Amino acid sequence: MAEFFNVSDLVIGLTIIALGTSLPELAASISAVRKSEHDLAIGNVIGSNLFNTLVVIGLAGAIHPMTVESHVLYRDWVIMSSLTLSLFVLGYGILGRRRINRIEGGLLALCYSIYNAYLYFSFV
Repeated sequence: MAEFFNVSDLVIGLTIIALGTSLPELAASISAVRKSEHDLAIGNVIGSNLFNTLVVIGLAGAIHPMTVESHVLYRDWVIMSSLTLSLFVLGYGILGRRRINRIEGGLLALCYSIYNAYLYFSFV
């Protein structure tokens, strides 16, 4: 459907596919947090991100080499790294409290929404 509406392949991959493949991890993390298994939720997020980044991309590149446009590396890699660093800082806490409260979680979700809006409006 997205291709029918002339949405770029990059936006499809960064939003629709990413969201669709992350929903099972989100459900498992929410379930773990509701059962007070916070370590399981953190492990799920970190493990999923590492697996998707290293194994999935590595296998795809091994099967069929791909070219990556320079703006993907300069824009998306910087944003991903910045948000990962901010997640670490918020999660570990400057004061060592090791928790993310609702305001910080909402701020991370807002950053994701702003990033998606930026992608949408820059490729329309």
